[in-house]
Amino acid sequence: MSTITITENAQRHFSKLLEQQPEGTSIRVFVVNPGTQNAECGVSYCPPEAIETSDTKIKYELFSAYIDELSLPFLDEADIDYVTDKMGSQLTLKAPNAKMRKVSDDASLMERVEYAIQTQVNPQLASHGGHVSLMEITENGVAIVQFGGGCNGCSMVDVTLKEGIEKELLAQFEGELTAVRDQTEHDRGEHSYY
Repeated sequence: MSTITITENAQRHFSKLLEQQPEGTSIRVFVVNPGTQNAECGVSYCPPEAIETSDTKIKYELFSAYIDELSLPFLDEADIDYVTDKMGSQLTLKAPNAKMRKVSDDASLMERVEYAIQTQVNPQLASHGGHVSLMEITENGVAIVQFGGGCNGCSMVDVTLKEGIEKELLAQFEGELTAVRDQTEHDRGEHSYY
């Protein structure tokens, strides 16, 4: 069962908004483009006639939230908060699994490494407009990755790979992964004839 946390502040915020809606209106939590790099978590009003039989209903103290079947696995561990700071108040939606559904511990090494890259590595690279894709894992435990976007051709790629990504993944998959290599380096090194 997916766990979606809606903080007390957010619940109060939603219930105030719902008071201005027709009776019986709930909220819907969903993910647009689930499982992709462009996944976005969203919240909307859900009038009674919009409730589908396949929806999952989560009851909160002041209202219910509905989640469609497709979004559900991607909203696991999502956190909805209503934060007030100097800039005013805003709703924050964090859905760590929106871009990629959570993989089980007994999933293949490839799936688990892919999940770690999508959820931990790529968010850090996104600020530079880059991303990494897992191409393959060799028999001796070398993860071959390909840099894309802003990372492509960037001179810092080796440092990023060695200091950041490789360290992080080797620590996480200790005993399973032996190294992380860049596809371009891998291609250049093993198959090229000059």
